Amino acid sequence: MKKLMTFILCLFLVPLFANAQEKINLVVIGAHPDDCDIDAGGTAIQFARMGHKVLFVSLTNGDAGHHEKGGGALARIRRAEAQEAGKRFGVEYLVLDNHDGELVPSLENRLELIRIIRRWNADIVIGHRPNDYHPDHRYTAQLVQDAAFMVVVPNVASDVPALKKNPIFLYSHDRFQKPAPLKPDIAIDITDVYEAKTYGMAAHESQFFEWLPWLNGSLDRVPETEKERLKWLNAIRDQEINDEARTSLIKWYGPKKGKAVKKAEVFEICEYGRYPSDDEIRRLFPMLKN
Repeated sequence: MKKLMTFILCLFLVPLFANAQEKINLVVIGAHPDDCDIDAGGTAIQFARMGHKVLFVSLTNGDAGHHEKGGGALARIRRAEAQEAGKRFGVEYLVLDNHDGELVPSLENRLELIRIIRRWNADIVIGHRPNDYHPDHRYTAQLVQDAAFMVVVPNVASDVPALKKNPIFLYSHDRFQKPAPLKPDIAIDITDVYEAKTYGMAAHESQFFEWLPWLNGSLDRVPETEKERLKWLNAIRDQEINDEARTSLIKWYGPKKGKAVKKAEVFEICEYGRYPSDDEIRRLFPMLKN
């Protein structure tokens, strides 16, 4: 009878504990509509599917990134595409009104970013590294770095309450080697959600099927149908996992699973936020517990 009662209690209590699991608030910050999708889309999908809150923020409206369209008309297109992408990723997508190609690390922009991070009560903030080919990317990184400490200072942007605890700030992956390549402190297996990530990215039609192909001379090779476009986008965005990323995957997932991962997103810890222990990383990235 005692064993039976214990079993019955477990049936009731286990779901209660599962529902009471900690909810993580993630903010991904990019310079343009589609940057967040590229940098952390697979990780974001996993967070969202696990019931956590994810916000994508584009600091510019993308109104210059096209060979035929521009200005307010292009900004409206990019904003609508971002909203559709948000639905596909299962996240909220915020596009600010700074002009594409004209972002500066001003006090006004810094305060706006501080308020956004506070309102989302962020546990994790992901953004660009400060060494990058695009000035908007570099200044987005500068703004995130400048906000990293200020989000806990009550007298800065005092109209929004300061965070009680500094978030963990992370850099997203890029290919740049100078002054130093990205250090993959955290590696997330996105193999199972890679196609979902591509589907989310494909909502940015003016970017991935018009502007970028025009830039690299492949506009005449863009497929017509959605199925073929997704296959094409999968192929051109595919990247091999390098040795450093593989080592990080093995650390977080163990040798067997870490060696088997086919698609991954990697992140470097920014020293300007809270520096987490391995245990805290596993707590804040619950997909690493599987």
